[in-house]
Amino acid sequence: MVPLEKLAQITQRFEFLEAKLNAGASPAEIATLSREYSDLKPVADEIVAYRRALDDLAEAELMLADPEMKALAEDELPALKARIPEMESRLQIALLPKDAADARPAILEIRPGTGGDEAALFAADLLRMYQRFAEKMGWTFEILEQQDSELGGIKDVQVHIAGEGVFAKLKFESGVHRVQRVPETEAQGRVHTSAATVAVLPEAEEVDLQIPASDIRIDTMRASGAGGQHVNTTDSAVRITHIPTGMIVVSAQKSQHRNKEIAMQVLRARLFDLERARVDDARAAERKSQVGSGDRSERIRTYNFPQGRMTDHRINLTLYSLGQIMQGDLIEIVDALVAHDQASKLAEMEG
Repeated sequence: MVPLEKLAQITQRFEFLEAKLNAGASPAEIATLSREYSDLKPVADEIVAYRRALDDLAEAELMLADPEMKALAEDELPALKARIPEMESRLQIALLPKDAADARPAILEIRPGTGGDEAALFAADLLRMYQRFAEKMGWTFEILEQQDSELGGIKDVQVHIAGEGVFAKLKFESGVHRVQRVPETEAQGRVHTSAATVAVLPEAEEVDLQIPASDIRIDTMRASGAGGQHVNTTDSAVRITHIPTGMIVVSAQKSQHRNKEIAMQVLRARLFDLERARVDDARAAERKSQVGSGDRSERIRTYNFPQGRMTDHRINLTLYSLGQIMQGDLIEIVDALVAHDQASKLAEMEG
């Protein structure tokens, strides 16, 4: 049963926000109030529908005592009694604590792991997979920095992805992705296992954390390496070192000014992610409900090409549609991970 007192509080807050916005909030308040209003509106609509269903149920039960209306009530009651538990379930999910970062854009980072050249080629495959998924979702997909390997793979890539609910849908992609297939470089036709690491970080704004100038060292240098797509021969590459953590971010596009912007954007996202991880680790109960969004070293998924199979090890999900998945058809996996996370949190609240 959903607590009616809590529903009343949410309704009152929603009505207050609506009245405040209609009355003309100050420019400083509009952005904050509009965001909260947008977050609450789906919940408020669910509450209105739920209360209407409860009223309909009470009215139908009263009609049972009226001989003329009894037959009509008996027809309506089964449908109402079946619908109300479904509505309660949707409300419980809507009332789960929200991750404040869910609506943010994300920084996607992909790096090859074990497996040499084949791991770098697989990293490139993952990049294309996420790019196609972003296209299907109507998101923007901007490569900030990319270093390619000699065989057409990827040594390192950072991408900015923006759109509706980007971090909410991609945050469970962080971890080690393992591939089992016959590499193009394998003459004997043997199946090899290699891996790539994916990190999805919520984009951080300057207001989220202040980075003192004394905490960073900025160096300019000439880009070099094995032909990354943004490598150039001018002294425009920028390397930013975050002194307290030793974290280093490099950007090597053509504009030195843009390189500094990109490097600071990635650095802020990484530091923001570190702080989120620290807070999550302090919440033992919340940590139990996670499906692996934080541990970069956790093997989360296997892509088996000979069998056309993808297995997500955290939720024991196996799909024999690897070709479509590599073409960006990830929504079934994403929805399953989100549903599992919601179910885990509901179980914690109830028990």
